[in-house]
Amino acid sequence: MAVKPMNSKEVAQKVMNKEELFILDVRNVDAFEDWKIEGGKFEYLNIPYFDLLDGVEEIMDQLPEDKDILVVCAKEGSSIMVAEMLSEEGKDVSYLEGGMKAWSEHLEPVKVGDLSNGGELYQFVRLGKGCLSYMVVSGSEAAIVDATRMADVFIEFAKEKNATITNVFDTHLHADHISGGRTIAEATGATYWLPPKDAEEVTFEFAALEDGNKIVIGNSTIEISALYSPGHTIGSTSFVVDKKYLLSGDILFVDSIGRPDLAGKAEDWVGDLRESLYKRYKDLSMELIVLPAHFMIIDELNENGSVGEKLGTLFAKNHGLNIESEEEFRKLVSENLPPQPNAYQEIRETNMGKVTPDEEKQREMEIGPNRCAVR
Repeated sequence: MAVKPMNSKEVAQKVMNKEELFILDVRNVDAFEDWKIEGGKFEYLNIPYFDLLDGVEEIMDQLPEDKDILVVCAKEGSSIMVAEMLSEEGKDVSYLEGGMKAWSEHLEPVKVGDLSNGGELYQFVRLGKGCLSYMVVSGSEAAIVDATRMADVFIEFAKEKNATITNVFDTHLHADHISGGRTIAEATGATYWLPPKDAEEVTFEFAALEDGNKIVIGNSTIEISALYSPGHTIGSTSFVVDKKYLLSGDILFVDSIGRPDLAGKAEDWVGDLRESLYKRYKDLSMELIVLPAHFMIIDELNENGSVGEKLGTLFAKNHGLNIESEEEFRKLVSENLPPQPNAYQEIRETNMGKVTPDEEKQREMEIGPNRCAVR
């Protein structure tokens, strides 16, 4: 039987549609346990490639007869070899084209909803990394929030919508992934906005994103209202879009809250985080749909594949929003932190413009799961 490639788009559709898939991951055990392709109905078998060099006969009885089988490795080479061995044994299998490297970079656009006067809001779901980016389209203009470094995806999507990108925003200086904001702005002539309190060390020009800024997109006057909400970083800024949506950056997630330690200021910023969540957000309409910059687990995806939930629901259900004692809150956000993201200091310096790693280096810096939340 011929071995077929399966690309990241096809795997993403299986995740979004909650389809079954059996994944044979041939990376080392520690790599698999740290980070894998998450799917609500996926099953997994992790056998390192080096254990299969003498043949695949011993694992044949561990593979299903009735499910699609996908062989996965870091860059695709090992998975092709294993898939070919399985094919020779009569198995109909696919391998992941480009490996986990390609999976890490795939963006899946999902329409979140309609805005007033014909506008639309899209969420770009980076399933392999847990990043969420946004595009507001109105009339002939588009604005982007928290773009990942795959700038071409956003530029092409705007073209498909016959929209010119006029504004690009980062809610904060990111530490877990490289921002595509500046690249997109340079390619399109858009204005690049960054909170000045996060930008004291940046080496490039930017527009100061400050509390109360109102930016109009298109001819339907969709307001993107900036709301200063420090805590994850000292400059963290949220957006209220069209009085319907709250883009919360890394302050509030569906299942958790933001971590305050990625600039080494956990003790200093815990109070800011609490005030943003328990006071500033509490004053907003509970009907706003919270759209964060990250998600933690695949269960957070809604039926249409988007990630978002009403603010009122989060105040009822999100543990991080229901800790009465300030001391207990401080303890939660300082003691329940996952490992810091890979190369996060280098990523911060890249986002400041201090260093410019090549494409391959940028990929390496970002490999691994999202780690922006308190556990």
